[in-house]
Amino acid sequence: MGEQTRTSARVTGQRDPVADGGTPPVIDAAFARWLADRAGQVLLRVRDEMGYADGAALKAAGDKAAHELLRTELARWRPADAVLSEEDDHSRIAWQSGEHAARPDRLDASRVWIVDPLDGTREFSEEGRTDWAVHVALWTADCSRPNCLSAGAVAMPARHRTLATDVPPAYPPLPLEAATGGPIRIAASRTRPPAFVTALAEDIGAELVPMGSAGVKIAAVINGEADAYVHAGGQYEWDSAAPVAVASATGLHASRIDGTALKYNQADPKLPDLVVCRKDLAPRLLAALQRHLP
Repeated sequence: MGEQTRTSARVTGQRDPVADGGTPPVIDAAFARWLADRAGQVLLRVRDEMGYADGAALKAAGDKAAHELLRTELARWRPADAVLSEEDDHSRIAWQSGEHAARPDRLDASRVWIVDPLDGTREFSEEGRTDWAVHVALWTADCSRPNCLSAGAVAMPARHRTLATDVPPAYPPLPLEAATGGPIRIAASRTRPPAFVTALAEDIGAELVPMGSAGVKIAAVINGEADAYVHAGGQYEWDSAAPVAVASATGLHASRIDGTALKYNQADPKLPDLVVCRKDLAPRLLAALQRHLP
């Protein structure tokens, strides 16, 4: 976390969340929750201190502060583990065998933390919006699930709520509307929903529910506020790892839009598409998606 924020904490007499975090839980899933919550506290403080007059500066400060906290605490409490963060230098570059560039350490690691310090920067920079999140996930080479995500947490600080795999949420109940033939609710971007999602919704008679970050959209499916989230064309591993870990622990369906498994800690961190939904909807959605793949 930046020196400016530390200094402000000293001046105001507030507790500094970087200095006062205490000893975290030992179990990975609980540690993921602890870490996401602490990054969320820092982001709330950045919002309070900077205000909303300069949205670009607020976004940059939030990304930097949360990234530095996550990196600092992971180095302190999980020093043997590798990390992939959205805010790392060259994080989006795909590594290929035979390149002169050094092979990323994470590709040879057995444990990799995949983090998005601030998912939904646009929403974070707008006063009154709560649909932004912090993502913390753990990928392990020794795994039983296809996605190899062994722990995850999605903190929604402005909503004072965190979903995590240490205490997985209950499977969402079938909404009354769906049980009586009502439309499926698909979580979609509030500013730029992909054209194919609009076409998909028209095809199956679904209703698009606009909201912010990817983590919040998947959280809406986990909470039963939406029935599905479908995306294609522009995400990376950190955008979905933590919410997919929680969704999988809850018992929901999570896959690529062609039905294949989501895979993490790959040489190319781009993971452009996914669908998360209740299991009873998966066959219908996947079949419809084949008619509307971008």
